[in-house]
This record gives sequence, structure tokens and C-alpha cells, in this order.
Amino acid sequence: MRAKLDENLPAEAADLLRAAGWRCDTVHDEGLAGADDGRVAAACRVEARVLFTMDLDFADIRAYPPSEYEGIVVLRPTTPSRRNVLALLARVVSVIKAEWVGHQLWIVEPAGIRIRD
Repeated sequence: MRAKLDENLPAEAADLLRAAGWRCDTVHDEGLAGADDGRVAAACRVEARVLFTMDLDFADIRAYPPSEYEGIVVLRPTTPSRRNVLALLARVVSVIKAEWVGHQLWIVEPAGIRIRD
């Protein structure tokens, strides 16, 4: 599977996804750091990559319909620290690998996962 990490995620998140078998790029690697959400979303769509982000704007299915993207995963740790973000991603990466169906929005919180088609 292919992923793109938004700029609001720590670089170590790419290592977690790669260890789980994902091909992972970051917006920093591609010169998209600071780009508006629409440009990041368009790059994900063209490259058929699942976007991993903490940006709640991507949870708006009217603006970013899951059917138009390979997928969007919005991480929502209780406290947005590097440690908490990485712990949340580490907990969910095996679930994503086992349960992933393309063209969905996953909102990942410590209490669970909400999935929208």
C-alpha cells in the first residue's frame, strides 16, 4: 500500500508505516510542506496514496469525499505530542493493514476508529 504523510506528523511515522510494509512518502520529501490542503489532496489522488494527517479539514467528507481518494486517515490523539501520535499510529497500523478497504476515511482516536465511506 502507498501512503503520504502530512507535514503535521512526525518523520518517525513514515518509519512505522514502512516497517508495516507501506511505501511511504512525506509532503516534506516532495516539496509540499506549507502547501494548501487542496494541493496535498490532489497529489494523493494522482499518486493513489492514502493520506495520513492530523488535519481535521480532511475529515470533512463534503470537501474531501472518500470515494475520490485512495483513503484518508486522520489521527486524533488526546494530546498532540510526538510520543502520543506515534503511539496511536503504532497501535492502529496493524488494524489498518488487516482491515483496509480503499476509498474510506478513518478517524483514529485512542478510544477507537470511526470509518466513513
